Amino acid sequence: QVQLVESGGGSVQAGESLKLSCKATGIFFAISDMDWYRQAPGKQRELVATITSGGSTNYSDSVKGRFTISRDNARRIVYLQMNSLVSEDTAVYYCHTYWKNRDWWGKGTPVTVSS
Repeated sequence: QVQLVESGGGSVQAGESLKLSCKATGIFFAISDMDWYRQAPGKQRELVATITSGGSTNYSDSVKGRFTISRDNARRIVYLQMNSLVSEDTAVYYCHTYWKNRDWWGKGTPVTVSS
């Protein structure tokens, strides 16, 4: 059974930082590309950051230079370090992977940034 469990969300002030974690089970984590998405109220879900099995990373323009995605294969965890948060970062953040020919999503962790 594939499970992606996010944690680390919360409410912060603009300019502060948060670190999200996603624990993955039921997949061969070390060979899986992992992503973070977010969905703000009234908006579509958008891709925030990707880390490949080889450690290559990509970011959306809106978070580039402020967010860092990383992974710990031994612990089967993918992280999203979020710095210099702004109110536009307010959203539910979801962990995602593609495994056995389908998409898998976590339940999300909410992030609220107050200005």
